[in-house]
Amino acid sequence: MRKAVTRLTVTLSLLVTVFATTLPGYAALPFFSKDKDELPSLAPMLDETTPAVVSIAVVGSQQSRQRLPDVFRHFFGPNAPREQTQERPFRGLGSGVIIDAEKGYIVTNHHVIDNANEITVTLKDGRELEAKKIGADPQSDIALLQVDSDNLVALELANSDELRVGDFVIAVGNPFGLSQTVTSGIVSALGRSSLNIEGYEDFIQTDAAINRGNSGGALVNLRGELVGINTAIFGPGGGNVGIGFAIPSNMMKNLVDQIIEFGEVRRGLLGISGGDVDAGLAEAMNLSVNRGAFVREVTPDSAADDAGINAGDIIVAINGNDIEGFQELRAKVGSLGAGTQIELSLLRDGKRKTVDVTLGSAEAAVLSAEEIHPGLSGATLTNGTTQQGVSGVVVSDIEDRSPAQRSGLVEGDVIIGVNRNPITSVRELSDYLNEKEGVIALNIKRGKTSLYLVVR
Repeated sequence: MRKAVTRLTVTLSLLVTVFATTLPGYAALPFFSKDKDELPSLAPMLDETTPAVVSIAVVGSQQSRQRLPDVFRHFFGPNAPREQTQERPFRGLGSGVIIDAEKGYIVTNHHVIDNANEITVTLKDGRELEAKKIGADPQSDIALLQVDSDNLVALELANSDELRVGDFVIAVGNPFGLSQTVTSGIVSALGRSSLNIEGYEDFIQTDAAINRGNSGGALVNLRGELVGINTAIFGPGGGNVGIGFAIPSNMMKNLVDQIIEFGEVRRGLLGISGGDVDAGLAEAMNLSVNRGAFVREVTPDSAADDAGINAGDIIVAINGNDIEGFQELRAKVGSLGAGTQIELSLLRDGKRKTVDVTLGSAEAAVLSAEEIHPGLSGATLTNGTTQQGVSGVVVSDIEDRSPAQRSGLVEGDVIIGVNRNPITSVRELSDYLNEKEGVIALNIKRGKTSLYLVVR
């Protein structure tokens, strides 16, 4: 995990006492036993749930690069390397969730298994299994593994769109290498984004204690159904402050379905740029809402353009589910595959209307970077957007020791300009560089940071 979370401040015994005295009609909930002499407990539900949560141990190597000072070139000549590369072995621990017992599919976070050469899964019953990586999506931090074994237990998936703030949730994982740890809490918030943790963010926030090693573990409801994949924690100094984040199960399923079918995520693209609706914008435009996604620009011939979406529209819902802002819309669309049909509700001139959209492909414009410019060789470039919704060219993959990597490009960078000229697509980048030779200056958006890279 990358930051830290808190323990629920009200004990479980107090919580269930309130439920038992005020909601007798909920006798079927899992922490109520049919035996009147037995104390309320989550144990019956957890007996069915915890076998589906596994511990993941990885062994791998990471490359570290250190730029050598120019003064060394006086000693070693003009052909001296510009940087020193070292490979360092590492070991890591995390969690995972079995989602298909028959096929042996296990979901975890990409950062748990990133750069791993060996992946070992340990089940609750003590069995150790070698796992292979089926695919991953670094921008949403989801990875899919597979093991070959019988008698596995899988979790059923809940519809995470039906979650409400205040719903009780249980986090199951292996924090700090401690196996099968269970913590409880509630849904603190939904649709959390702009945290700069992942490229696509639509998190469930919870106060159920999530710690290092919980990454990839399960967040379940009181029926034992999977509602989220525990991913990140937030807290100064890594302390436990009761703020944890999970990827919604619906988002996870959309991504995993694509990985199973294609071996990768083929992200859908709407073709708009914009921002959040806030009180200031609502007052300036005399809007009846103060949340939603404001459409600043529509890319010509995009899915949004074909559906009749206009600049100035306010998108307030996707497939009947309200959205908080632009980042939530971007994450939901980005987790859906190209060609998916969606329904968007929007406000135009004070009137609500619904449009049907068939998403385009963010991968449709994948070109060989080497053909565009020799200095970009080794990078995979696709159409996409920044976290702020600005259209550009996404570095979706990059080869080790390639010219593109030596130039300073990293996976996830978004090229939004060349030589101070704005660029919104791979085709524009290719057309512009066809007329240019020699050194180019790329305007890069890396998370919330803007920088220039010189490519020779």
